[in-house]
Amino acid sequence: MPPPAPPPQSFRQRLGALRNLPPFLKLVWETSPGIASAEIVLRLIRSLLPVAALYIAALIIDEVVRLTRIPSPGTTAIAWYHSGLLDRVILLLALEFALGIGSDLLGRVISLLDSLLGERLSTTTSVRLMEHAATLDLEDFEDSEFQDRLERARTQAAGRTGLMTQLFGQAQDLVTIASLVVGLAAYAPWLIALLAVALIPSFLGELYFNAQSYWLNYYRAPERRELDYVRQVAAGADTAKEVKIFGLHGFLIERYRELAVSFFRANRKIAVRRAAWGSVLTAISTVAYYFAYAYIVWRTLHGDFTIGNLTFLSGSFLRLRGLLEQFLSGFSTVAGQAMYLDDLFSFFEIKPEIVSPKKPRPFPNPIREGFTFEDVGFQYPGAERWAVRNLSFNLRAGEVLALVGENGAGKTTLVKLLARLYDPDEGRILLDGHDLKEYDLFELRRNIGVIFQDFVRFHLSAGDNIAVGLIEARKDQARIELAAERSLADEVIAKLPEHYEQLIGRRFKTGVDLSGGEWQKIAIARAYMRDAQVLILDEPTAALDARAEFEVFQRFKELSEGKTAVLISHRFSSVRMADRIVVLGDGKVEATGTHAELLAQGGRYAELFELQAAGYR
Repeated sequence: MPPPAPPPQSFRQRLGALRNLPPFLKLVWETSPGIASAEIVLRLIRSLLPVAALYIAALIIDEVVRLTRIPSPGTTAIAWYHSGLLDRVILLLALEFALGIGSDLLGRVISLLDSLLGERLSTTTSVRLMEHAATLDLEDFEDSEFQDRLERARTQAAGRTGLMTQLFGQAQDLVTIASLVVGLAAYAPWLIALLAVALIPSFLGELYFNAQSYWLNYYRAPERRELDYVRQVAAGADTAKEVKIFGLHGFLIERYRELAVSFFRANRKIAVRRAAWGSVLTAISTVAYYFAYAYIVWRTLHGDFTIGNLTFLSGSFLRLRGLLEQFLSGFSTVAGQAMYLDDLFSFFEIKPEIVSPKKPRPFPNPIREGFTFEDVGFQYPGAERWAVRNLSFNLRAGEVLALVGENGAGKTTLVKLLARLYDPDEGRILLDGHDLKEYDLFELRRNIGVIFQDFVRFHLSAGDNIAVGLIEARKDQARIELAAERSLADEVIAKLPEHYEQLIGRRFKTGVDLSGGEWQKIAIARAYMRDAQVLILDEPTAALDARAEFEVFQRFKELSEGKTAVLISHRFSSVRMADRIVVLGDGKVEATGTHAELLAQGGRYAELFELQAAGYR
């Protein structure tokens, strides 16, 4: 996984982040071309209404001034109306009223479209994030730096809908600004230059402080993840028992408070500086506005402008000032948010290293020879010691092989290598005489059913918890029930109020929690659900008592007839039923043989067996 680029520091780098806007806008367009098109058209229409309203207001004032200079047709409104002198004023007022109503209606429709498009964008981006994450390697997910990048990307996937609205708003403001500039340029073009120069310092200040805020969020992603973790542990259902028993509330609350206060102080420092400089820089534009306003009044007093012109120019200048401030401030915010988009798009650029070949070899069905580990070595990223090294042995087709060894011997690592969750750093693994890398990755994993000790407890229905073993067969109720029967989970499900439809786990209100052993039987059913050629149980029965584990493994051996199977357990009473046992120590094969052969050989297996047997005497 390539390291992330450092956050932009220089002005050029910060503006360079705007390169993220075209792919972002493309993503917006692809989300819903229809809604995006409608919003663009409506915003374009609404952007021209302000200058039209100001111009009509100026015409109304000039017409009223003209009418005050002619003889009055009467003292009543009816007399004025019948005289026809008010026809132009009435028409202009009707136009202004229509513009006002139209602008309000357009605003509401645009807000609705913003909301709909934003919802769809958030969904589309989150789905794309999950789809891309699904292609990445297990090694990535076990790396803390990757977790920081994923956290930042996840935040941006859900939080960039505001940027979409702002970009559309910026485009709308830009058209309005252009129309106001055209109107002002006809009277006093130098006022526009004055206003632009006055607003540049404020713009640069906003750009700088937006970059500072991004820098803070970028480098404090690990602390933010810790903050979320502490909050979850302190008030989570899964951790409540130990938190209460060990009295950890005070410790966790204090740790949360320390992190939160640290964040607050860092944000406060930036916010105070931003407010102070913002006040100074905004004052500059205020001075420029009143200077321009005084100039327009002076020209009106000298007869260069009409009262209507005065209204139009002062209104246009005031509106232009507000829009330019809003636009430049919005632009600096957009540039800042574009930096955040780096977190999202750079995540999409991460590529997996474990992939299928372009022309994969057909997966053998059935497997004829089995798997061969040839001098395999593997070292976890960042680890000093090798998890396994110089590892060589065979897993023959159709046999039940047991792996035993003390913690850290490399048993689970071996299973991960077999399923290509990792690739060896040294040596190779063969399937029917060909490197695993020659086979399609999906087909390889499709033919392996594995349940790890730390299996996931999905807060879904009991049926879906089993169906995840072969999710495309989720609607095949007969297959689900057969898998449950094979794992002895059918007895657990029979006790549930809603049986296979019962939500399990306590995350949701209607959920029913299970004991550790009951959860494990549900999880083991997933392996039978898959009906794969290779079945692997990696210590999934730790929560079962000795009798229950023996029954599970006895059933496992019976149902593995004709399949290649691997079981890992610390209980020697269970592994003795395997066709062959491989003893691992320090990442290497120390011995192989049946239970009786290994006892006769002495060594680690016999020693561990005697230690365990003594515990039952």
